[in-house]
Amino acid sequence: MNINELKAGQGSVTVEGEITEVTEPRTFEKYGKSGRVANATLKDDTGQIKLSLWNEQIDTVKQGATIRITNGYVSEWKGELQLTTGKFGKIEILYNEGSK
Repeated sequence: MNINELKAGQGSVTVEGEITEVTEPRTFEKYGKSGRVANATLKDDTGQIKLSLWNEQIDTVKQGATIRITNGYVSEWKGELQLTTGKFGKIEILYNEGSK
């Protein structure tokens, strides 16, 4: 699936692309537990989308990496589409510049 085909509320999304940017993680607390979240930009030949990275995902996804999101979910926040793995999706690193 191409990034330009993604729509808010869409689930079971599989998309591949390059990470062009990763923001500094921020911490949060929910239900008495703390966690981390960061935003990344995922880009393919058709466009780009903001990708939410949670906890250990932040440590594995780096700028310049090519990744595949499987079973992702698209939401909308402040008029901008966002992609996340949610509870059931996964991120696969296909190519990571730092691992040559």
